[in-house]
Amino acid sequence: MSKVRSLDRLGDAEVADVLALATAAERADGVYPLSEDVVLRVRNGGGTHLLAETDDGALAGYAFVADSGELVVAPAYRRHGFGTALLAAAGEGPLAFWAHGDLDAARLFSEKSGFVRARVLWQMRRSLVGFDEEAVLPEGVTVRHFRPGHDEQAWLGVNARAFAHHPEQGRWTLDDLRLREAEPWFDPAGFLLAVDIEDRLLGFHWTKVHPAAGDDPALGEIYVLGVDPGGHRRGLGRALSVAGLRHLADAGLTQALLYVDESNAAAVTLYRRLGFEIYKSDVNYQRD
Repeated sequence: MSKVRSLDRLGDAEVADVLALATAAERADGVYPLSEDVVLRVRNGGGTHLLAETDDGALAGYAFVADSGELVVAPAYRRHGFGTALLAAAGEGPLAFWAHGDLDAARLFSEKSGFVRARVLWQMRRSLVGFDEEAVLPEGVTVRHFRPGHDEQAWLGVNARAFAHHPEQGRWTLDDLRLREAEPWFDPAGFLLAVDIEDRLLGFHWTKVHPAAGDDPALGEIYVLGVDPGGHRRGLGRALSVAGLRHLADAGLTQALLYVDESNAAAVTLYRRLGFEIYKSDVNYQRD
């Protein structure tokens, strides 16, 4: 039998247990089961955290419940009802979960539980070896670095407008931004802002560097790229993309990645023209 606890914030021991479970799942499945945002919530609180435990108190499964949550069961406890128990604890009615890696096991479990495949998020990659393209900015536009403590509100406004129809990115709050500013990877020098002659924000390219891990080299990421639709200037999205990629290449990175919804035809077209190809997929399963 499993017991499921619901918490708004995890204690230090619970945080360690959840992250250890995620690492064990990554070793078994070849893909990390939690997104960056969920890891931040695990460490800092927010949202609803469900812990499925065995009779002796071992953590067998974890779920984060939000507009789009995530669920993972420890490899040693799979096919013992812990995933079903977590779904039951999440409640009836509309529910959505991300499954990372598009694994058959996740698909079968989701279909059995009454979920349908609703969205697909592609991770795309390209080499940065020899990348020396120069960004061609529209007339009157310059690029500068993000200034912590100064640019947050302007960035949040442009981000909300640029991603008005995106169910996750467009809802970022000041707390969401500051959580990331406090992360060890945050580097204002890689957070590029396109501004006009009055320093009004027109668009941005926020890059991120993932450190080398094992045999995998360090990776540069197009973390968030957006252009204000109210001040759209032809070619600014591509120019910002190139500026960020050049920043990463000049920093010594040899590979770049990004995430994009497969349904975002304009963005996919831009990234393909920049040399990106699909590397892997994440799937969002929804229940009405």
